[in-house]
Amino acid sequence: MEHKIAIVGFGGMGNWHGELLEKVEGLTVAGVYDILPRRMEYAKSCGFHTYKDFEEMLADPEVEIVLVATPNDLHKSLAIKAMQAGKHVISEKPVALNPEEFLEIRKVSEETGRFFTVHQNRRWDEDYLTMKKIFQEGLLGKVHRIESRVHGSRGIPGDWRQKPECGGGMVLDWGVHLLDQALQLMGDVKLIHVYAVLTNVTNQLVDDGFTAVLTFEGGVEIVVEVGTSNFISLPRWYMSGRDGTAIIEDWDLDGKIVRAVGKDEQDVVPVRTAAGITKTMAPRREDTIRVESLPVVKSDIKDFYRNVRDVMEEKAEPKIKLAEILRVMRLMEAIFASAKSKQVVRFEVTENE
Repeated sequence: MEHKIAIVGFGGMGNWHGELLEKVEGLTVAGVYDILPRRMEYAKSCGFHTYKDFEEMLADPEVEIVLVATPNDLHKSLAIKAMQAGKHVISEKPVALNPEEFLEIRKVSEETGRFFTVHQNRRWDEDYLTMKKIFQEGLLGKVHRIESRVHGSRGIPGDWRQKPECGGGMVLDWGVHLLDQALQLMGDVKLIHVYAVLTNVTNQLVDDGFTAVLTFEGGVEIVVEVGTSNFISLPRWYMSGRDGTAIIEDWDLDGKIVRAVGKDEQDVVPVRTAAGITKTMAPRREDTIRVESLPVVKSDIKDFYRNVRDVMEEKAEPKIKLAEILRVMRLMEAIFASAKSKQVVRFEVTENE
């Protein structure tokens, strides 16, 4: 069975979707529409059919699915219009500018019976999946702190991402990924408290970075950070447990696990510094630790599209649950609220807690 997808918005992500979809059995790109003539010309040069406008795309009876890859502020209106025209919808992230907008989209999906999902593609990142495996298999013992960061040094791209009315800023751009990963990693564990700080180093209209501290029930603390003015990047991941530490430096999965092997150090040799000595910060002896390679988890982003195809054919449940998306949207809202008030925000707690 062949399912035809039309792409609205043929910028960087729209083009990326087009390239990948051509490699997924059972899915075909029916055509493309973008408001910019140069992008339409580029789509033609790639061999894609182009529509004169969005209405012509929706009127095409062969199109089953509309993939929305436009600036963030257009996701809601285009998704709703497509579902009301009888099309299923895949939306780029963030699905909307706030939880209320997302709830409007979900309501239309329920009313029309159309399948709606969000392209949370970073769930297929191998660095994230590797850290998730380390955490869930208890390879470090009881984990107490996880740090997840992405750093760049070029500021915000000079396009709609710099405009608040378009849904610009790093919380909505990269935060939506890292926060989704954090929540997925912790599963059903309640997120109790949120504290966040936004930065405005290169842009005063939208956040060009942020740091959020997420405290979960049971004591696990996850630090999520995005920076666009960092000329030396901190590690992509850093996880600390009772019995060891894991680190992933970058997208290439350079990293390691260092674990205790059960030998106590009775006689710690102090480290001599210029201003004194310390036993507390002295390195462990080599016979008391073991350095291990990362248990790298491989993945294939095309599995996202295969899941969409299988849902269409009633062979599978959606991998991206709308309840999960709503949780991420509410978490981003809590981050903005915490940064504005400069206070800790209570998240998934009852009035009596």
